[in-house]
Amino acid sequence: MRNGPFFVNDTLVFKYEMPADNSTRPHSVYQLPDLRSFLRCDVSKGKMLANWTDGGGEGFEFVMDKWQPYFFACGEANGIHCNMGKMKFFVIPFLRRWNF
Repeated sequence: MRNGPFFVNDTLVFKYEMPADNSTRPHSVYQLPDLRSFLRCDVSKGKMLANWTDGGGEGFEFVMDKWQPYFFACGEANGIHCNMGKMKFFVIPFLRRWNF
């Protein structure tokens, strides 16, 4: 597992287990449009990238193909995991020397 630094055109891999029973909530991956949505865990303005089944096995891949901030959150149950502070993060990829 690589924790950074991350660069433009790097691939993020999201892996998460499907719920085994009704006692746990599923996960999903939303890309949020801006810092405000990220801080408020407002997934209503986000784009779903992966549902609760996409994170199993090899996981879901996302390529950061632009030099910009990327905001991600779990969007299940209107962002409950995000609101708990457990499943949200952002990445600002660096430019490689050859991008200049």
